[in-house]
Amino acid sequence: MYSNSLDSILAKLISIVADRVTTSISDREHHGRDPGHDISIPPDIVIYPISTEEVCQIVKICAEYKVPIIPYGVGSSLEQHVVAPNGGVCVDLSRMDNILIVNSEDMDARVQAGVTRESLNSYIRDTGLFFPIDPGANATLGGMASTRASGTNAVRYGTMRANTIGLTVVTPQGEIIKTGGRARKSSAGYDLTAAYVGSEGTLGIITEVSVRLHPVPEKIAAAVVSFNHLKDAIVTVIEMLQCAVPIARVELLDQVQMKAIRQHSKLDYPELPTLFLEFHGGDSAVQEQIEIVEILAKNNGGSDFSWAEETEDRTRLWAARHEAYFINRSLQPGGNMMTTDVCVPISRLPECLLETRADLDEIGLTSPIIGHVGDGNFHVMLLYTDEQAEIANAANQRLIDRALSMGGTCTGEHGIGMGKREFLIAEHGDAVNQMKKIKQAFDPDNIMNPGKVFLDE
Repeated sequence: MYSNSLDSILAKLISIVADRVTTSISDREHHGRDPGHDISIPPDIVIYPISTEEVCQIVKICAEYKVPIIPYGVGSSLEQHVVAPNGGVCVDLSRMDNILIVNSEDMDARVQAGVTRESLNSYIRDTGLFFPIDPGANATLGGMASTRASGTNAVRYGTMRANTIGLTVVTPQGEIIKTGGRARKSSAGYDLTAAYVGSEGTLGIITEVSVRLHPVPEKIAAAVVSFNHLKDAIVTVIEMLQCAVPIARVELLDQVQMKAIRQHSKLDYPELPTLFLEFHGGDSAVQEQIEIVEILAKNNGGSDFSWAEETEDRTRLWAARHEAYFINRSLQPGGNMMTTDVCVPISRLPECLLETRADLDEIGLTSPIIGHVGDGNFHVMLLYTDEQAEIANAANQRLIDRALSMGGTCTGEHGIGMGKREFLIAEHGDAVNQMKKIKQAFDPDNIMNPGKVFLDE
């Protein structure tokens, strides 16, 4: 066990980064928790590299002592990806925040892993381009690649996997490799970029990310429409997709979520199931999209659209959506909140959502539903007391069983971490053994984020 060697490990790490390493209790506890869980499982050491070369040296020291390594961005993941069940060294990449190059003509950029999505978009705002992946939190690009993030724009622009074209990775042996390239397609060799995207820090540490950028649309218009019944809102989304409307964002907030938003924001919308919509394109294209969606919504009993076309109005609208997590936590001060997600085929979305809402109403826990329903993904936030923990866990189990029975997945975008390891087996069966073989081949000493993804680590 490496615990007897901590002083030696710490001394070697200090020789690399000087004062950018700490063993203070507050820093360790901060790095041992995420927003989805109230319990901290801290690492032994937290270190802040500023270059790929420093990460390489850190990993070599950890590999020598077989000490666990936990990569860390800003800690916004929700399934205990950053906890340290076996102790070890937390490698905080947040100071690796340089934007290395922007290729405007080719519409791509290369950044260090600690660059956040908001800082990248701020940096490129004068180029006519933007980075579309928006998981809500101001996450780092390295963390977003590690967890295969998506978010509100995924229905139009895809997930992090579709928008990552290359990576720089430090392997568990301390080697630096580069995957992918700037060409728009390639059939050369194994797709290692795809292997690392979504690997949750278990195969190596991502230190640089090359991403696709997209042109800023000529026109952006956002709208809100409410419905008397949850099913009508969902049917409107399905019909919208079947009509091939290239909607940029379509978010569903159920009546419980809308009540919470009314209580804690300045948006005066009814406490009814509601769609937040955003349209991108040229003037005529956006107008055509709007006309189609307005007809579909009205045919399903939707209200008149409430528009937000000015930048500040759209910002306020989407801020309310993104702040839902923190709004919901305030609904039960001092209590607990479990944030979970599933994704199902679009055709099964009404059934899954309605059964879930009925189940949540029956157990009596305050449980808002919010979702990126354009791709069949939705989130449930279960608020509960310590005495109600079993009720909340059982509701989460039923939700995932329901999604899997409909051909869905146990997580559309949160990832597995420690929180959903058992459900990975339920979803993929014997294929999990093949995943474990990949892990073993890449990381035979199991030092990269151990205890995550696989239940028996």
